[in-house]
Amino acid sequence: MELQAIILPLHIAAALLAVPVGAVQFWRRKGGRTHRWLGWLWVLLMAFVAIGSFWLRSLNDGSFSPVHLLSVFTIAVLIAGVVMARQGKINRHRRMMIGLYCGLTAAGLATLLPGRLIGDFLFG
Repeated sequence: MELQAIILPLHIAAALLAVPVGAVQFWRRKGGRTHRWLGWLWVLLMAFVAIGSFWLRSLNDGSFSPVHLLSVFTIAVLIAGVVMARQGKINRHRRMMIGLYCGLTAAGLATLLPGRLIGDFLFG
C-alpha cells in the first residue's frame, strides 16, 4: 500500500478532530489542567497534520508545493505558542494560537474544493 494512502485518512482525521478541540478551547476557562491537556492534544494533532502533509505531494508530481510552506509555518507557530505559554507570555500565546486556529480552519475549508486532494478523497 502506498504511504500516501495510509497518511491521507490519518491527516484528515487529525485535522477534523483538531477543529472541535480548538473550538472547545475558546469557550472553556483558561489556564487550568483541562485547558493544558486539551491544548497539548490540539498541538499534537496539528503537528501531526503539518508533518504528515510532507508525504502528501501527489498533486504536485511528487514535489513540495507552496502549501507545504504553511506546514513549516504551522510547526514554527505551534512551537512558539507553547514557548510563550511556558514563559508566562499568555497574551502572545493566546494571539498565536487563535490566529493559527482561525487561519488553519480557513485553509482546511479550502482543501475541500473540487480538484484538491482531500476534497477528491472525501467527495470523489
